[in-house]
Amino acid sequence: MFRLDPEDISFPDPELYDPDGGLMAIGGDLKPERLWFAYQLGLFPWYNEGEEILWWCPDPRFVLFPNDIKISKSMKKILRDEVFQFTENQCFEDVMRNCKMAERKDQDGTWINEELIESFVKLHQLGKAKSFEVWQNQELVGGFYGIQVGNVFCGESMFAKVSNASKAGFIHFTTKYQNEWELIDCQIHSEHLESLGAKMIPKIDYLKILKQQIS
Repeated sequence: MFRLDPEDISFPDPELYDPDGGLMAIGGDLKPERLWFAYQLGLFPWYNEGEEILWWCPDPRFVLFPNDIKISKSMKKILRDEVFQFTENQCFEDVMRNCKMAERKDQDGTWINEELIESFVKLHQLGKAKSFEVWQNQELVGGFYGIQVGNVFCGESMFAKVSNASKAGFIHFTTKYQNEWELIDCQIHSEHLESLGAKMIPKIDYLKILKQQIS
């Protein structure tokens, strides 16, 4: 297992190193520079608060190609009736903090800590991280955030305070950027995103698409 040097922003090459389960490295830090470098390589941090930082690049990778988005009749009606309103990059930190507080099935805690929030906010200020908000009656009721590497959007987390809020937001922005985003990296399998069209692809295929964004 690779242990990262806090003084050196480096990672093992995910194309050459393929550990069982996708755990690529341990340690390091969550500074904006390291996070940005990691996402360009196809890695992301995921661990429980109080533990060492764990860096992952799973194989296969769970992704959504925007043209594959599935929209149910009920969701089409919700969008058509304008049940929700949508904005971008209006309250990045609020979205992230709501994601931190969201209860998740089969998870006791969250990897979203204060250090991660601070670094993502800095990446947002640099135009590398984005938030997408869902509103109802002028109240923030859902949203998601992530990092954009070229035309690949690396989704990090989402939340919903009312039924269908996060799903409506995800569908709205996926269709809005259907011709701009080559794919959305969903990282880890979820039934929620699978129902919207996300699927597993080989890690090497994901890394190939990602590398095209930074070449």
